[in-house]
Amino acid sequence: MEKIPSFTIDHTRLEPGIFVSRKDTTPSGDVLTTFDIRMTRPNREEALAPKALHAMEHLVATFLRNDVEWKSRVIYWGPMGCCTGNYLILSGDLKSEEIIDLMKRAMEFVVSFEGDIPGATPRDCGNYSFMDLEGARTAARRYLDTLSDPRPENLNYPA
Repeated sequence: MEKIPSFTIDHTRLEPGIFVSRKDTTPSGDVLTTFDIRMTRPNREEALAPKALHAMEHLVATFLRNDVEWKSRVIYWGPMGCCTGNYLILSGDLKSEEIIDLMKRAMEFVVSFEGDIPGATPRDCGNYSFMDLEGARTAARRYLDTLSDPRPENLNYPA
């Protein structure tokens, strides 16, 4: 069995950033771009705590689906199983640079969020109490540092 492309990336050299993981064309001809929203240095830094990642999933998904400019293009936002970041799937043939501002605004939303996490109720979520808002804020603050002045290694997979 062949490795899927995302398992061929050298994770020992991967930096935090925004990476185009793949582009798919639907049968109707629409292009979907999957972004690797990498928030830690895999295997070299501690992974994100699952409770913080879960809170971030709820907050960023809510932000994205309410963003005036992008909401109609959002297909999916969700955590990576390795807990080093998230996946974002958007409609359109896009580049990493095109969503830097969107990701900055999403992380700023997480950092400044106060109140009840959207969808964190027994009715709305299968593990509603498995959340860490402060942990999500800390991870978002740290990721904003990466996005403040992204370098090529934050926007392109290592060769």
